[in-house]
Amino acid sequence: MPGKADKILEQVERSRVWRSIFRSGQGSSPLHRALAIQQNVFLHLFSTKVRKRMLGFSATWYLGALTLGTFLILIITGVLLMLYYHPSVPQAYADMKDLQFVVSSGLFLRNLHRWSAQVMVFLVFAHMFRVFYRGAYRPPREFNWVVGIVLLLITLLLSYTGYLLPWDQLAYWAITVGSNLSKAVPLVGDKIHFLLLGGNEVNANALLRFYVLHCLILPLAALLFIAVHFWRIRKDGGLYVHQSDPKTVAASKEAAPVKEEK
Repeated sequence: MPGKADKILEQVERSRVWRSIFRSGQGSSPLHRALAIQQNVFLHLFSTKVRKRMLGFSATWYLGALTLGTFLILIITGVLLMLYYHPSVPQAYADMKDLQFVVSSGLFLRNLHRWSAQVMVFLVFAHMFRVFYRGAYRPPREFNWVVGIVLLLITLLLSYTGYLLPWDQLAYWAITVGSNLSKAVPLVGDKIHFLLLGGNEVNANALLRFYVLHCLILPLAALLFIAVHFWRIRKDGGLYVHQSDPKTVAASKEAAPVKEEK
């Protein structure tokens, strides 16, 4: 069976349709594999070569990959939830009740979305803490550290904007308290409060604005900065290797050029 599967895969890769889509990377040599990554619109964001030890669990704890996984789960479940939700005051709460009691697996879908959001917040904080602890924010990676901070803020805003969408008492008063805190900002506090809610109180305008932010603007911003984040990892030389690692120090000494004596 494995041999038959390999033959089928080889026939697919040699087909005209496959070769019209993947113009480069045909072959098993390192050059062809590098071309397959460099000339792919999605894969070119990642490094063509990765140190084998960086694929281990102890290197990154897979925090970045787990965060990306929860974000993809949020996108899939969020799109499915949008099929049953109306961002209007009289209907939003009723839709939540329908998801809980009427829609097949609706409660599971909503809980999966909610718990994935909470897990994503935890993973982003853990990822940022590990990056800071290992010193991966130092030059020349300081720009990527700033990108990570922006992604952290977007993650928090995604959770905050999604909190209002059920339109129940807990959501209403939580957003009321949170939006009132923005008034404490000097000089522009009242303007921020009005811009956030579309008025002076939590009403239908606020629900619509939070819905657009949660389902369109913030996810697109997150996708953009995630792409920049992966691209910068590649441009900065791949995943950060801690300099205190004996293997890393030995490898760097071996790879260092020998200076000629004058």
